[in-house]
Amino acid sequence: MEEMDLNHPLKESIVFSHKMALLSKALWKSVEKDWQAWIKPFHLNLNEHHILWIAYQLNGATISDIASHGVMHVSTAFNFSKKLEARGLLSFSKKKDDKRNTYICLTDSGRQLFLETMRAFNEHTYHVYQGAVPMKELYGKFPEFSELICIVRHIYGTEFIEQFDACLTDFQNDVEEKDGHLKLASANLFPLQPAK
Repeated sequence: MEEMDLNHPLKESIVFSHKMALLSKALWKSVEKDWQAWIKPFHLNLNEHHILWIAYQLNGATISDIASHGVMHVSTAFNFSKKLEARGLLSFSKKKDDKRNTYICLTDSGRQLFLETMRAFNEHTYHVYQGAVPMKELYGKFPEFSELICIVRHIYGTEFIEQFDACLTDFQNDVEEKDGHLKLASANLFPLQPAK
């Protein structure tokens, strides 16, 4: 990331940084609590569920991809992926044209469990969602987070935001909702071989 010349008053910098820290911490505490309650019946933790989601979205991801997109350390991505593999939810494979990297894909059981977690989502128990509903009712849409996305883009780079946007778009396109039920579209997996 390119370093910028920041000649702002120290007091302003501290107030902004502290405000961002407290708001982020408060939001994360709520998100973490709600997310864990959502997936607890499936015997998953947040990292495991996030990895399943990334594996679905990227449809064949390296550990580095999972770490990058999941904003987690590589060892965290690897260790939790191995736990999911042991449960039969992920498979580690090689591409025919890339024997160097190991790719992670959802198994049929992993895809099914992921869909079950999506079906179990209850908007009435997700406090951040409920906190945004009054804005949707007032403005006709949920917040788009343009300022926050700009900050994250400057921290993690444009590629991170582009991948984030692409994954959300893919999810919206790949998941059908009918009569309150979700259905995942069939995945077009690239040819894989079992990892040795």
